[in-house]
Amino acid sequence: MRKRRKHLPSRIVKFAIASFFAIAFLLPTVLTISNSFMSQAEISANYGVIFGSAAEGAYMAERVNLKLIPDIVTFQQYNTVLIQSPDYLLKFWNSVLLVVPIVLIQVAVASLAAYSFTRFRSRRKEVLFFVYIILMLMPFQVTLVPNFIVAQILGTIDSYWSILLPGFVAPFSVFLLAKFMRRIPISYIEAAKLDGASEWQIFRRIALPLCRGALYAVVMLVFIDYWNMVEQPIVMLSDPDRYPLSVFLSRINEAEIGVAFSVATIYMIPTLLMFLHGEEYLIEGITYSGGIKG
Repeated sequence: MRKRRKHLPSRIVKFAIASFFAIAFLLPTVLTISNSFMSQAEISANYGVIFGSAAEGAYMAERVNLKLIPDIVTFQQYNTVLIQSPDYLLKFWNSVLLVVPIVLIQVAVASLAAYSFTRFRSRRKEVLFFVYIILMLMPFQVTLVPNFIVAQILGTIDSYWSILLPGFVAPFSVFLLAKFMRRIPISYIEAAKLDGASEWQIFRRIALPLCRGALYAVVMLVFIDYWNMVEQPIVMLSDPDRYPLSVFLSRINEAEIGVAFSVATIYMIPTLLMFLHGEEYLIEGITYSGGIKG
């Protein structure tokens, strides 16, 4: 009891600090979702100072009224986005058509490459793996120009293939899965080989199930990365109708700030659903990677 009382003040301080950062982190998301249910008149009354002053370049002297609960809940903004202005919904499906194939194929390619780096280790493959790490550490802007040149040579400029093809073979997923697979006990693989299992069976029935948490973590990270991409579509695509929603969000008129809130809320839904569904897999992956030694 004395030890608990002794550590009670430090626990209270830690809890207060953690609560502060949690609230600060969640506040923008909560404000975006709640403001998407406000009427345009209420949004103008609360945030008109910002956008009116910004448009005129004037000094903003008044305070902004941040409200978590709307005075009147309305679906006016969602009606505008989903029914009256199909452009927003079209951009959403553009994002889906780009991101889903990249996630599926990149994870499949990365799983096979990571297993190869793990099971068939040699000096050449160690050098190749080191090259993967170097490519992963390079800023994205450095590889964007070579990707553009290659896309010009292949004739894929102004098509989704100019974004899909580089996305299929990104090095980060290979690096993460290879580091995780190296923690699988070699005894599991040796036992499977004694039972007559082939490499494909070992990969499919041992490596992938044991890496389930890591695979889901990679899926989430790749999805978030490409769901929020901006530079690739702007550089590779010249037709604005083919832009994903991530690019279109920044181009919404400031006079339609209520629509921006509703579009941002719709834009967040896939990421939030993935996190809520895969939380236990993420925890499993972190626990597994910390508890197994190769």
